[in-house]
Amino acid sequence: TGVMIAMLYFTYKYRRRHAGERPKPIKEHKLLEAAWIVIPTLLVLVIFTWGFRLFVKLETAPPDSYEIRVTGQMWLWNFEYPNGTRSTGELHVPVDRPVRLVMNSEDVIHSFFIPAFRVKQDVLPNRYSSLWFEATRVDTFQVFCTEYCGTQHSGMLAKVVVHSQDDFNDWVESGGGGGDDLPLEEYGEILYTQQACNGCHSLDGAAGVGPSFQGLFGKTEQLQSGSAEVDENYLRESILEPNAKVVAGYQPVMPPYSSLNERQVSALIEFIKTQQ
Repeated sequence: TGVMIAMLYFTYKYRRRHAGERPKPIKEHKLLEAAWIVIPTLLVLVIFTWGFRLFVKLETAPPDSYEIRVTGQMWLWNFEYPNGTRSTGELHVPVDRPVRLVMNSEDVIHSFFIPAFRVKQDVLPNRYSSLWFEATRVDTFQVFCTEYCGTQHSGMLAKVVVHSQDDFNDWVESGGGGGDDLPLEEYGEILYTQQACNGCHSLDGAAGVGPSFQGLFGKTEQLQSGSAEVDENYLRESILEPNAKVVAGYQPVMPPYSSLNERQVSALIEFIKTQQ
């Protein structure tokens, strides 16, 4: 209302009262008009060409890039290498070699972000996206998810572990450090972090997205339908087919860990059994 009143007031106050108030026609200046059309157009074309070339360079991975598959799911990152080696929560790459990530999501939209490398790309269900980078020193760098994807979004973290080329070759050929030289319990403790179990299952009894591992083995767990004793078979099924028996009060959001080999499953079970 105030705007309308002010508009009507100014329309009346500053109306033209007689023909003498009409301004004189302005004669055009063809050179000036051509200049302010041509010069900005040339500047825009230069900036566009420069930016487009940089965009193509950033988006197109070099032909000798090492390709790794990335799968995002609530709330962890899985990585698969050309020889079939897999890892969770740790992206292992060689130094001084371009790496191309081909990514997709199993559930909702995620976003893969490595601040140290200045690269970020949305990870979408039902389609592939990609990005590439080249690490220039042996070190460890943080990965974040920067697209809100649920209650544990802030815990959807991973590490980029940069190896020398020889160490990377050894790591890949070993199947990602199979832990064959470790006792099952110690290997399970490593997997607890590597497989991002710590994002949902605490070790101190604190409630999380999933039941705490403290005192879990041997107890009777109340399910959404019935109850079950937590023994080795229950734990194995919960790792490989987590939605087969869902604990009362929790949502069926845990992904199946079918990529784990037999020793890894056994190691996790042994680790859980010691959390009393």
